Amino acid sequence: MYQPPHFREDDLDTQHALIRAHPLGLLITAGAGGLVANPVPFLVERDGTPFGTLRAHLARANPQWREIGAGAEVLVVFQGAESYITPSWYRTKAETGKVVPTWNYAIVQVRGRARAVEDAAWLRAQIEALTNEHEGRRAEPWHVTDAPEPFIAAQLRAIVGIEIAIEAIKGKWKVSQNRPAADREGVARGLAGEGLDPDMAELVARYGARQAG
Repeated sequence: MYQPPHFREDDLDTQHALIRAHPLGLLITAGAGGLVANPVPFLVERDGTPFGTLRAHLARANPQWREIGAGAEVLVVFQGAESYITPSWYRTKAETGKVVPTWNYAIVQVRGRARAVEDAAWLRAQIEALTNEHEGRRAEPWHVTDAPEPFIAAQLRAIVGIEIAIEAIKGKWKVSQNRPAADREGVARGLAGEGLDPDMAELVARYGARQAG
C-alpha cells in the first residue's frame, strides 16, 4: 500500500481499534486458482505476539479455506471511515482556485500466513466470541446457547476456522493532513454541517490538531 509519510498511521492500538470498529475485512488469497477475495467478519486479539492475531471462519463450501490450509499467504483489508471531499470546502478555492476533489479514508491492511482450523472446540469458541462482541451492545443480546444444541453442532460442521498470525500491519489515515489548516477546518465543517460523515469530520479535526501540534 502506498503510504506517504503524512498519511501513515503506525500506532498498533489505533490500527486494532479500526479493525474492531469495522470488522468486516476483505480476505484475499493468491493460490493455485488465482486471486480470491471474500468479505469475512474478523476478531483481532492482542495475545502477546508483536502484532496480534486475527480469527474468523468460512463456510466449508467456500474453496478459499483449502488454499489457506495449503499455507497460502493472505492479505486482509479493513476499510474504515471514507468520504468524498469537495474542493468547495477549501479556503484555497476562493484564494487561488487551484484545488481539485479528492477522497478521504482510513484503512488497515494486514498480511500473514493463515491456518485452517477444523477443531470443534476452537470453532465453538470463535463463534461465541464473535457473537458476544456484537450482541453485547444490545439490550437483550442473543447467545449461541439460545439455539438448540443439535442445530449449533450442525452449523459448526458446516464451517472452517481461519487463524492469521499477523506478520505485518499497515495503517493509512488520509484525512486532509496535506492541506493547509484553513482547508482542513473547512473540510471538517463541511462534512459535519452537511451531515455527510461525522466520523470523517472528527478524524479530520483530530489529525489536523495533531499536525498543528
